Amino acid sequence: MTSPTTAPDHGGGAGEPLWGHPLVSGLLRVFRRMQRLDRARPWLLDAGLVLAVLLLFGLPDLLHGEDRPGIVHANGLPLVAVVALQLGLALPLLWRRRHPTAVFAVIAAVFLTQWALDVWLHADIALFLALYGVARHGRLRRLPWAGATTLVALVLAAARVSVVVSSLVALFFLCCAATAAAALGLALRVGTAYLGELRERAARLEVERDQRSRLAAATERTRVAREMHDIIGHNLSVIVGLADGGAYAADLAPQRSKEALQLIAGTGRQALGELRRMLGVLREEQADVELNPQPGVADLEALCARVRAAGPDVTYRTVGDVEALDRGLQLTVYRIAQEALTNTLKHAGPDTTAKLTLRADDREVRVVIEDNGRKDGTAPAGARTGTDGQGITGMRERVALYGGRLTAGPRPGGGWRVEALLDPAPYDRPQTPSAEAYS
Repeated sequence: MTSPTTAPDHGGGAGEPLWGHPLVSGLLRVFRRMQRLDRARPWLLDAGLVLAVLLLFGLPDLLHGEDRPGIVHANGLPLVAVVALQLGLALPLLWRRRHPTAVFAVIAAVFLTQWALDVWLHADIALFLALYGVARHGRLRRLPWAGATTLVALVLAAARVSVVVSSLVALFFLCCAATAAAALGLALRVGTAYLGELRERAARLEVERDQRSRLAAATERTRVAREMHDIIGHNLSVIVGLADGGAYAADLAPQRSKEALQLIAGTGRQALGELRRMLGVLREEQADVELNPQPGVADLEALCARVRAAGPDVTYRTVGDVEALDRGLQLTVYRIAQEALTNTLKHAGPDTTAKLTLRADDREVRVVIEDNGRKDGTAPAGARTGTDGQGITGMRERVALYGGRLTAGPRPGGGWRVEALLDPAPYDRPQTPSAEAYS
């Protein structure tokens, strides 16, 4: 029984493929060398073909002449005329690849003239070479014309040799030779075109692969930058709020405690600046990050508690079965709420009131975060548009993944409002990892 992974033995080595045979490999090496030589000196192969026709087929006619009846028949023509006919058949082959149709026309004219004079020459093989050239290098719409011309010429030749062999037998073998020449030319033409198409397709696929790799790398860098902004930026903002509040409340406390709180606030502000510079680098270079579980709707209460600890009064309310949302959508909701509350803490300060509302049903998921701004009015709500721009951009990107829309702007009477509408229905879209991702 033959193994599924082993080819049967057909006379060569056991399981030896055709292309691995030493004879075939040797022929392929010779063919490749000839191709390289032909590309370097294209005239050399054409000149060698002309020389081979003259030496192998023309010279015997001149040496033996009428001494070998049935091989060559000059019909009383002088030697100079016979040489001229041979040159007329062979020399045009020098241009068989550059002007195949013209070369065939010249050789066919010489061929018809020769047989009209009842002259038989071995160099007539040039007609088949010219027909091969038309099929291999010429315009295909001219091949039928060349075939018809060849048939007329061969009928004339078969009629002339009827004294030696039957005209039908001669015409049959001559037509077989012509058909073989045309078929060989067409086969090589199709094979060359096919290989060229394969090379072009391989090059195109390589370019597309590189483009996809660069696009995937850019997308991943952007995603990592967005995640780091959402997570680190929020935590540092809370640290700054707590440190500023502690420093303000520690005026009556020991001096060392006050200095420690001030150092915490300064370090937090410096970290925010470093984060913004890092985000610019992350969009251009790959960063190493570690895998951690991603937060969801269940973590929103803890998020609100951290913001409350920094000063703002935050209320959180849910409507509908929010726990049933898929993990990717929950992560998006969490990040939007996180970014909006972080902006509230940064721009409205600790003396503000914020409200987070999450509604979910079968048609849409609505996330609303609003605050009443600073009570002293020193930081107008419009100033929030002058931040580094990463937060709003990140929220819009996340909402776009779920076919939704985001609106962010000042509220009537003061404060700021962020509203995100998301589509909970699953459909083909890029999904954010649900369990673990870079953070």
